[in-house]
Amino acid sequence: MAGKAGASAASRVFLAFLGAVVVITGLLVALLALQAQTTQRAQAEAVTLAVARTIAEMPEVAAAVTGGTDAAATAELQPVAEEIMAQTPIDFVTIMTTDGIRLTHRDPDEIGKPYLGTIEPALQGRELTEEATGTLGPSVRSVVPVMQDGGVVALVSAGITLGSLGSGVLRQVPFVVAVAAALAAIGLAAAWFAGRLTRRIAGDLPASAVRDAVSSYESVRTLGEALRAQTHEHGNRMHTAVALLELGRTEEAIGILTETSRQSQELVDQVAARRDGDPTVGALLLGKAPQARERGVEWSADIDPAAPRSTLSPVDAVSVVGNLIDNALDAAATGPEPRWVRVAFSPAPGGALSIAVSDSGGGVPPELGERIFEHGFSTKPAGPQGRGVGLALVRSIVEEAGGAVDVSADPTTFTVILPGRNA
Repeated sequence: MAGKAGASAASRVFLAFLGAVVVITGLLVALLALQAQTTQRAQAEAVTLAVARTIAEMPEVAAAVTGGTDAAATAELQPVAEEIMAQTPIDFVTIMTTDGIRLTHRDPDEIGKPYLGTIEPALQGRELTEEATGTLGPSVRSVVPVMQDGGVVALVSAGITLGSLGSGVLRQVPFVVAVAAALAAIGLAAAWFAGRLTRRIAGDLPASAVRDAVSSYESVRTLGEALRAQTHEHGNRMHTAVALLELGRTEEAIGILTETSRQSQELVDQVAARRDGDPTVGALLLGKAPQARERGVEWSADIDPAAPRSTLSPVDAVSVVGNLIDNALDAAATGPEPRWVRVAFSPAPGGALSIAVSDSGGGVPPELGERIFEHGFSTKPAGPQGRGVGLALVRSIVEEAGGAVDVSADPTTFTVILPGRNA
C-alpha cells in the first residue's frame, strides 16, 4: 500500500534523470546545429575570398578590362566566370568596372547593370567580405580589387547564397540527429540504472517515506550522541565524587554532585515551564548540554514559556533541532575562542514557533548560502562528520511543514520558523 500512496522514490529518481536527459540533449542539439551553421558561414567566407583573390590575380582579367570596350571584356570574361561557377561551390562570380558596372554575372540579363553591394573599400585597394542582398537573394560575398601598375582597374565579387549555406547545414542534420540519439540512449540507460538502484535500496516506498526513514535515523543518531555524552559526563562526575568520598573530602564530593544537579535542573525548569512543550526535544536539549561541555563549548538554552509547540512529529522535531545543534557544535569546536552555542525557542508572529541556533564558529561563506542546504553538499570532510544530509533534511522537513529556514551572519545563526500547533 505504501507504494501507492505517492510516486515512489525510484520513480522520482528515474523521472528526474529523464528530465535532465531531455534538457541536456535539447541543449546539445541546439549547440551542434549552431556550430554547424557557424562552421558553414566561416567556410563560405574563406572560399569566396579565396576564389575572388584567384580571379583578381589572373592576368587575362586585368588585360580584358583595360584593353578595350566593356562588351569585349564581357565576351572574354563571361565564359571564364561560368567555368569557375561550374567547378566550385561559388554561386556567382561578378567582375565589374570601377564604376560598379557588371561585366559578368550568373544571369546574362544582369550584365551591364550596377552591382548591388559594397565596393568602396575595394576601390581603395582593400578586400572585404559581407552579407548583402543582390539579384540572387541574400548571400555571403567577398570583393577583391584587380590591381595593375599600383592602381585599381576592376573589381571581382564571388559569393555563396544563404540558401546554399542552409542546404549545407541540412546535410549535417543526420550527424546531429545521430549524436542526439546516442546521448538520449546513454541518458535513458543512466536514468534506468539510477531508478533500478534506488528501487533496490528503497523498494517501492514513496519519496516521503524515504525522507521519514532518513529523519528517523537522524533523530536516533543525534539523540544517541546526546545520551552518550550525558552518560559519559555523569559517569565521570560519579567516579570523581566516589573518589573524593573515599579520601574523606565530603564537601567537595557534595559540591560536584550538587553542581551537576543544578545545571540539569535549570534546563529542566525551562523545558517544564513551556505551556505546550515537546518532551522529546527537551530530552534532546538536556543531552546536548554535556556533549557541548565535552567538546569545550559553552552551552546555553533559552526557552520562552510562551513558545508554542510546532506541528512537527517528535521524530522530525528532534531531527531538525538536533542537526542544527550538531552543526553549531562542529562549527564552534573548530572556531576561535571563546567557543559557544546558544539555542533559543520563542514565539513568532501568527502563533508560530521560532527556533534560533547560534554559534561562535567561522560562519558560512556568502557564496555557499544556498548550497549548504543541497543534499550531498558539506563543508566537512567525508565520513561520519561529513554527511551532507543534515541541512538538506532540515529544509525538507521544515518546508514540508509549511515553515522556513534561514541563515544569517555575525554571529552565524540558523533560524527556523514553524507553524504552531494552535496557529
